[in-house]
Amino acid sequence: MTLLIVAIIVIAYVLIASERLTHINKATVAIFAGTVGWVIYICFGADFVNSQYQAEYFNWLNDAASTSHTVKQYIAEHIFLPYVARVAEIALFLLATMSIADILITNGCLDYLRARMRTRHARQLLWMLTAVTFLISANLDNLTTTIVMLMVMRSIVASRRQRWLYGSAIVIAANAGGALTVIGEPTGLYLWNIKAVTASIYSLHLLLPTLIAWAVPTYLIGRMLPDRVDIESQVSAYRDNTDSRWLYVKQFVMLFIGIGGLWTIPTLYNITHLSPFLGALCVLSLLWLVNELFNRQAMQTGQTIIPRIPKVLQYETVQTILFVIGIMLSIGVVKETGAVRWLTHILDETFHNVWLGGMLAAAVSSVLDNFATTISFFSFHDVAAPNLPPESFYTNFQQDGNSWNIIAYCAAVGGSFLLIGSMSGLALLKSERIRLGWYFRNIGLKAVLGWAIGLGVMYLLS
Repeated sequence: MTLLIVAIIVIAYVLIASERLTHINKATVAIFAGTVGWVIYICFGADFVNSQYQAEYFNWLNDAASTSHTVKQYIAEHIFLPYVARVAEIALFLLATMSIADILITNGCLDYLRARMRTRHARQLLWMLTAVTFLISANLDNLTTTIVMLMVMRSIVASRRQRWLYGSAIVIAANAGGALTVIGEPTGLYLWNIKAVTASIYSLHLLLPTLIAWAVPTYLIGRMLPDRVDIESQVSAYRDNTDSRWLYVKQFVMLFIGIGGLWTIPTLYNITHLSPFLGALCVLSLLWLVNELFNRQAMQTGQTIIPRIPKVLQYETVQTILFVIGIMLSIGVVKETGAVRWLTHILDETFHNVWLGGMLAAAVSSVLDNFATTISFFSFHDVAAPNLPPESFYTNFQQDGNSWNIIAYCAAVGGSFLLIGSMSGLALLKSERIRLGWYFRNIGLKAVLGWAIGLGVMYLLS
């Protein structure tokens, strides 16, 4: 049954990596693999429990008879539920931050960016778009940030071929910015939840590498642009019934609460030690209340605020949450079969230092998915046998250790090598219909160069 479960997960990973060819949604594959894996696990639970948790199980029985029912009850309460709790922490945080972004966009809070960026200077526009993307991605998830900035870009840039260049730079900036903080993408949030890193130290270690991974390819892309860019002649402005004198006040207050509130989550976590999703939900509730107060008149008259995000892209955010849930459940069930412990020894014989492991993570994430790659690599840290050598890559994971940062950085930036390696890249593929061959020849190699320089700087500073 271990072989069957592992085979299902491996096939799922192949389908996820080949989504562009098979047209099978990766969220569907991840959810199927995670749920079926756990069903098979619990159907043959007695074998797995006896091999992995024999002493704990018999202590839990407390001299009671072991039956099929008690085995399933033990698995449900003591093995499965801890994984569900960890998954729920990530999913609830993503749900809160995506809802915050939706409220801000619906109320036109980011429209002033578009007004400030309407310039014909191609390189100036490129740096403004990517800098804002980098900063927003450090606070919101990569997919939401990419969707927002692609909307801004499409409202400014008229030429489709020029949008390919600007959109590619936005994806690179989103992936690099998301790796900067623990709330920027699910990977950092996962590390934060399992107390592998602290928020400030994590960001400090990744600040310079992520800046380089963003700035180097952005500079090289800028050299491919003409001096002047074709811009849209007419842009529809945000309108509602709010008095024009109060419109900017409304948007500023909501933006301050939404984005500024997210920055308070690490502080709230340090004070309460409660899961970070609680802070995100608190910010969401406060922003929601302010939204209702500002739009009370429209609501009382029966008017509705038209959502600014297309439904197709809204569906993408839901897929992101489902994909994260499926991947974490899949990794969890493989871990419980004992297969990960066996694979740990195999990989440790091949990769004796974290830098080689980071390079492997970057390569895998370019074709698989940066989140799936990172979670897979991180699953080794707590199953390594005690007899592994002290210099072993897999036994060097400790709180705020360099291993976490290297894998997180490499997998996040590696998702920019090919657009299929990240959710933000797939969003660009669907919105602009970019050809993968064109992207790798013109953009991917530049992303590889930025990643390599950033990794070199990280090595020198370690």
